[in-house]
Amino acid sequence: MVLDIGITDVLSIAQTVGIVGTLLIALFLSRREVRELSIDIETKVLSDLDEKVHRLEEHLWERPELARVINNVPTLSPEAVYAYDVLNVFSHAYDMHERKVLNDNEWFGWVQWMRTCFRLGTIKEHWKQFQQSQWYDPSFDDFINKEVIAYVEREIR
Repeated sequence: MVLDIGITDVLSIAQTVGIVGTLLIALFLSRREVRELSIDIETKVLSDLDEKVHRLEEHLWERPELARVINNVPTLSPEAVYAYDVLNVFSHAYDMHERKVLNDNEWFGWVQWMRTCFRLGTIKEHWKQFQQSQWYDPSFDDFINKEVIAYVEREIR
């Protein structure tokens, strides 16, 4: 059995394969773009929420007695409000790293800064106090406890 395929048939098949290939490549690239757009939207939403939390913290700076609304404590010291703000920034950086928005080099700098703050400042005591209220995501809790505090404590010994 011999196939009798003419030049026009070969060109027609090649054209069809080319069109299908182009469509598959376009589909692949559009799916990747949609995925990246989704990550960008999530990042924007997280950043907007973080900004709102920061504004709420500014209210606590001005009127510490408002802390009762969210934590049922008589008042928060300015130091505790600031520690909460710093920990929220750390948490936001952690979220951005988890979403692959921060590259490894940027993340390394953040981790070093966190460790320095926990080693030299009083934020560790505030962290322990805030952690009892379970304010933060469990994966962020684990990160701070295992990668920051444990590292600092090993470094001190």
